[in-house]
Amino acid sequence: MSEPTGAARRRGPFKVGDQVQLTDPKGRHYTFTLEAGKNFHTHKGSFPHDELIGSPEGSVVRTTGNVAYLALRPLLPDYVLSMPRGAAVVYPKDAGQILAFADIFAGARVVEAGVGSGSLSAFLLRAIGDHGMLHSYERRADFAEIAQQNVERYFGGPHPAWQLTVGDLQDNLSDTDVDRVVLDMLAPWECLDAVSKALVPGGIVCCYVATTTQLARTVESIREIGCFAEPQPWESMIRNWHVEGLAVRPDHRMIGHTGFLVTARRLADGVEPPMRRRRPAKGAYGDDYEGPNKNS
Repeated sequence: MSEPTGAARRRGPFKVGDQVQLTDPKGRHYTFTLEAGKNFHTHKGSFPHDELIGSPEGSVVRTTGNVAYLALRPLLPDYVLSMPRGAAVVYPKDAGQILAFADIFAGARVVEAGVGSGSLSAFLLRAIGDHGMLHSYERRADFAEIAQQNVERYFGGPHPAWQLTVGDLQDNLSDTDVDRVVLDMLAPWECLDAVSKALVPGGIVCCYVATTTQLARTVESIREIGCFAEPQPWESMIRNWHVEGLAVRPDHRMIGHTGFLVTARRLADGVEPPMRRRRPAKGAYGDDYEGPNKNS
């Protein structure tokens, strides 16, 4: 059985063409690609790439300035934070939430809109595997080109499950029987009609938005379209901890707000969502609101 795409690049001794992440004594990272005969230079000296080629992952190399660097392959979260960017990337904390709560599974048929720099595309492709399908739509050709280069650099070449289309999703979406749709865009509500036609019953739409106004309109639009179960909105935050002997405390800095996520399940055709029982706060909907929650 052949290995999944990119798996051979994730194990074994270092070889030419591998991405290497060096960590210095202060915890700073430096990422480069191994090339025979080349040297890696820092302000603390240099060392030849050949010193790492053939060495096991987790080796330590010393520069001519006698500074030790730990050499490992970058994890996917490390890679997406250091890769060239066109648009802002989906941060690993949000990509992990999307993979979990959008229930991205091996072999899934997934549509993605808003490729950006290819961060989320790489996470999705690794989750669905070679036998899944990821069809990504990106409006800007320059962003699509950067994303394609980043994804192919990570996997070592084109991924067999990936198709990239330059254009608007709502104008170009032709996929059917789609299991999951991920929308990372300014106005995901504009795509909901097309998405609802592409998703299978029980399928999931997952929207990633940056602001509270986008969040509110996305949730209300999902409710109004009438073919989705109640949407679930949330955000996640990460706080590291400092642990040094008896000094155990939270770090002063944390990864706070990066974006909001909303997921909703596609209902069967012809089925109306059950009436929401909870009553919204007085004044939550203006006098001119005509949506389904007007009198709830």
